[in-house]
Amino acid sequence: QVQLAESGGGLVQAGGSLRLSCVASGNIFNVHTMGWFRQAPEKKRELVANMTSSGSTHYADSVKGRFTISRDNAKNEVHLEMNSLKPEDTAVYYCNADVSEITASDSDYIKYKDVEVWGQGTLVTVSS
Repeated sequence: QVQLAESGGGLVQAGGSLRLSCVASGNIFNVHTMGWFRQAPEKKRELVANMTSSGSTHYADSVKGRFTISRDNAKNEVHLEMNSLKPEDTAVYYCNADVSEITASDSDYIKYKDVEVWGQGTLVTVSS
């Protein structure tokens, strides 16, 4: 099984910065796209930013120029640097990853399946 563990949420004043981190662990053959979603109260979960294993990035328009996503593929980690935070950035932030999970292995073969994995979420609160 593959798990995602997030860290770095908290309370910050408007204009401040936070850094979120997420590490994938478990029976991993390969990690493909990793990213961050967020869900504010009474709103749908939305994509914030993601990055492919080759380094291509995508950002929501609302965070472009303020948030930066980065990865360490060797450590299966993804980070989100959030600057110039606004009260409207307040939400639970979820790490997300597309992973090839090992289901069986031997000296001669590895079997895997592609799964989408979510972290438990970390709360970011931006006060005005």
